[in-house]
Amino acid sequence: MERSVLIVEDEASIAELVALHLRDLGLKVDVAADGRRGWELAEQGSYDLIVLDLNLPEIDGLELCRRIRAGDRYVPILMLTARSAEVDRVLGIDVGADDYLTKPFSIRELMARVKAIFRRLDAMRPQGEDLSTLEIHDLVIDPSRRRVLRHGEEIYLTAKEFDLLAHFARNPGRVFRRAELLDSVWGYGHDGYGHTVNSHINRLRSKLMAGDEDPRYILTVWGVGYRFREPGEEVSEPGP
Repeated sequence: MERSVLIVEDEASIAELVALHLRDLGLKVDVAADGRRGWELAEQGSYDLIVLDLNLPEIDGLELCRRIRAGDRYVPILMLTARSAEVDRVLGIDVGADDYLTKPFSIRELMARVKAIFRRLDAMRPQGEDLSTLEIHDLVIDPSRRRVLRHGEEIYLTAKEFDLLAHFARNPGRVFRRAELLDSVWGYGHDGYGHTVNSHINRLRSKLMAGDEDPRYILTVWGVGYRFREPGEEVSEPGP
């Protein structure tokens, strides 16, 4: 089945270059030059990937990302931007971007990111990953709808936060090194990006908390990595 990609980019030269190389991968590519047209195409089409610029006319990339993530269907989003500040990268991830590339970027790196996203999509299909609902501790995790409930209340997670939680919940008790999580959840290694795992886990822990209560689903294994608390396991010592 032919995969389709939507590029939302107002710089024509960049859009044409990205489209050219994605078509070389055998992908069907549509291009929108502003956020409003991008939103129209995103609503109408069933894309396998959206390559989204942050600075767009009409509707900016962050707002467009929010709108896409508010829909029922999950589609990976690779964000492109001229901004390089850490706060902008974090903001893009917080609104639901799956990955992030700062301009100027190499085409080789872009293609590697796209291939990694598609590998992760293949792994999420029923034959590669169980999409049945998970019930563990007081969480209900629905991979098919990408929803998480705690005591019946929905917890709103970004795409990567959901992937992390589902990955942990399927493997309670197993210790994962940061490099393993980068490979399994992001789809490829980020040299020097171990802090990416830490920041995502910290935000995920914060969202899973209810008021001052810390259910501590994800535990730190000092000097190694992280693990998900096993059903019935008591955690007596305070932890991060």
